[in-house]
Amino acid sequence: MNRQSGPERPYDVVLFGATGFVGELTAAYLLAHAPEGCRWALAGRGRAKLEQLRERLAALDPVRAAAVDLVTADAGDPGAMRALAGSAHVVASTVGPYIWYGQELVAACAEAGTDYTDITGEPEFVDLMYLRHGARAAETGARIVHACGFDSMPHDLLAYFTVRQLPEGVPLTVDGFVRASGLISGGTFTTSLAIAARQRRALAVARERSRCEPRPAGRRVRAPLGAPRFSKETGTWALPLPTLDPQVVRRSAAALDRYGPDFRYRHYASVKTLPMALAGPAGVGVLAVAAQVPPLRSWLAGRYAPGRGPDAEQRARAWFRVRAVGEGGGRRVFTEVSGGDAGYDETAKMLAEASLCLALDDLPVTSGQVTTATAMGDALTGRLQAAGIRFRVAHSG
Repeated sequence: MNRQSGPERPYDVVLFGATGFVGELTAAYLLAHAPEGCRWALAGRGRAKLEQLRERLAALDPVRAAAVDLVTADAGDPGAMRALAGSAHVVASTVGPYIWYGQELVAACAEAGTDYTDITGEPEFVDLMYLRHGARAAETGARIVHACGFDSMPHDLLAYFTVRQLPEGVPLTVDGFVRASGLISGGTFTTSLAIAARQRRALAVARERSRCEPRPAGRRVRAPLGAPRFSKETGTWALPLPTLDPQVVRRSAAALDRYGPDFRYRHYASVKTLPMALAGPAGVGVLAVAAQVPPLRSWLAGRYAPGRGPDAEQRARAWFRVRAVGEGGGRRVFTEVSGGDAGYDETAKMLAEASLCLALDDLPVTSGQVTTATAMGDALTGRLQAAGIRFRVAHSG
């Protein structure tokens, strides 16, 4: 469903969680880049904060800001979420941790046939929404597209881009190597603690999904963890990343025959020096252990509260680069996607462009819980390139 094919609704896109750190960045991006005729609104729990946000947007463009409607809705109110979902072709959410605040909105969008985007990196939430609402979304035509930020859009689209450089109908492998600089926000830190604290529950939900999720017929798709190694391809140490990203790539590969009869993807952090390679996992391990102790977890969460994050000058210095090595059919290709501040400026851009893409573009027919590559592949890649995120073939042979 989109504005061309679906029933008339008041808004093409509603941004829910607009007054949060990433929400405000996304609102500013939509203000500058939503095309003429696109009807969009800001939504959140508090009217006063929404009005303050619109005032800040008015300093950027008073005419366009005055035309933006405000919608009050509480994430914990099922009725409010149903009304929100029924008002739009696409609802984009920045309200996390999603396992705490995101479930009612996904349920409402699945029921209303409303497309949904978010920026979650929470595997438990994604798996739980598939189990609870994926089938209903497929019935109503809703496209539920999680992970439309740095988790996991650039990795998913780069794997898709890489596969399209390789021969068809043959076994393919792709390895992704991630490097990024930048600071994190309080919301990201809080979500990271929540993910670490819920590892056992997340594993149980993942197993339940694995038992019931259909496998691609006559094809094999894998995303093994891999092992730490020195990567000659990138000249860096490669550390396996057990994040949501490789699972998203695997689900795109399962949905699209273009990934070949036997596809394997591995996902790594790319680290320049051995001391950094040793220190990184150690730090993550300490955080994971601390998150299991409620008083310590609460103390850590209080050190960096949601709503705070790197300022514009700090974000301007940040960058990301994801490189991929793809092989198959006697061909080898090196590809890359790169951009600026991954966690915030570029994530806001990715979320906004994905939401506009669903609302406005001519796309393949999909429904249910789908990935960015499956639902929007070429159209969204083109949008991101036009917005300054670079996809390129670095070398092939």
